[in-house]
Amino acid sequence: MTDTTMRDRRETDRAITTVWRVEQARVIASLTRMVRDISLAEELAQEALMAALRTWPETGVPRNPGAWLMQAGKRKAIDYFRHRKMAAGKLEEIGRTVEDEVPDTETALHDALDDDVGDDLLRLIFTSCHPILPPESRVALTLRLIGGLTTEEIARAFLAQDTAIGQRIVRAKKTIADAGVPFEVPRGEEREERVASVLGVLYLIFNEGYSATAGQDWMRPQLCEEAMRMGRTLAQLMPNEPEVHGLLALMEIQHSRAKARTNSKGEPVLLMDQNRATWDQLMIRRGLYGLARAQNLGGIAGPYTLQAAIAACHARARKAEDTDWGQIAALYGLLNQVTPSPVIELNRAVAVSMAQGPEAALPIVEKLRSGKTLENYHLLYGVHGDLLRKLGRHQEANTAFLRAAELTKNDRERAFLLGRAAESTT
Repeated sequence: MTDTTMRDRRETDRAITTVWRVEQARVIASLTRMVRDISLAEELAQEALMAALRTWPETGVPRNPGAWLMQAGKRKAIDYFRHRKMAAGKLEEIGRTVEDEVPDTETALHDALDDDVGDDLLRLIFTSCHPILPPESRVALTLRLIGGLTTEEIARAFLAQDTAIGQRIVRAKKTIADAGVPFEVPRGEEREERVASVLGVLYLIFNEGYSATAGQDWMRPQLCEEAMRMGRTLAQLMPNEPEVHGLLALMEIQHSRAKARTNSKGEPVLLMDQNRATWDQLMIRRGLYGLARAQNLGGIAGPYTLQAAIAACHARARKAEDTDWGQIAALYGLLNQVTPSPVIELNRAVAVSMAQGPEAALPIVEKLRSGKTLENYHLLYGVHGDLLRKLGRHQEANTAFLRAAELTKNDRERAFLLGRAAESTT
């Protein structure tokens, strides 16, 4: 094989990888509608990918690669049912759109696919995030089917064993099949409940990327990128859902600070100490636009829209001292009324401290410490230590920071908290 041939093959392989990452969810979604089985649809899609790997190096990447993959998947479905001599009606249904096609109709096929692929993808998102599944299974299945991540990539992102993630995904698909979950977008109250589940999954994925709960890395940008990519897809598919735009706005504004959140050694940098010149202004503008859209759609009091409004207060401040902490504290107060949570109250305490001083915030944190809900939440002790330090109570602050370091599972965060404990003794 010549150098030119090898180079061409590598370029084709890279093109196939890129195309597959973009088209995988669409292909699986459309095949699931046809065969009514997620596992089977995923297998057929993989076979279509293998066909592309065999064919495209010789013929080149087609004009509409997504249509090519979909057509190949349909043919694999026909073969599957034909070989098993079952579902004759389904064979006729699938075959009707494929058997008479010729290569010249590829573009027409692609256009036809676009007529319903959006609905198919939305159905797949709602299915993979079904409340019948435990949260960790929803996350794994969504990253696998919608995000296109491999089992190994998901396991690496969550510091889990490949086999454990693989089993989680298999069990999730089996649970959906055994329960006879329909491949559809629910309506009415059930739709509202499922939208919350879908958004919750994306939020979990983003948060794990934004502040990793364990391991050596402070952030895992790939998970943030995947959550935002899926959020943008959902916003296109559900343009009138305010909280969809609210969550996307929240993620984009938060992620705009990614480059400033660590130093050259990968160590965390607190918000007030970040170099705001490195914040991504384009992402901030997109986030602010999404926030305005969510608010205009009537989602002003939605939990994700409220969090996006809080993030926007930080984004609009050119300098740390320009931050409107009074507005942030008020927004956290409203958020805590909408979705009561001790974590939200803890965040409100931080804002109150910045707006009114540590003396005003300390009673809020002390009340949280008296309860049991956050007794093993390391950030409670981190905030407590920060307030105590500002009040000159260094020994107590030292104890709080050490307790926070003991509770965190993230190596970077532990080192950061131990460093703060050392500072508080001086």
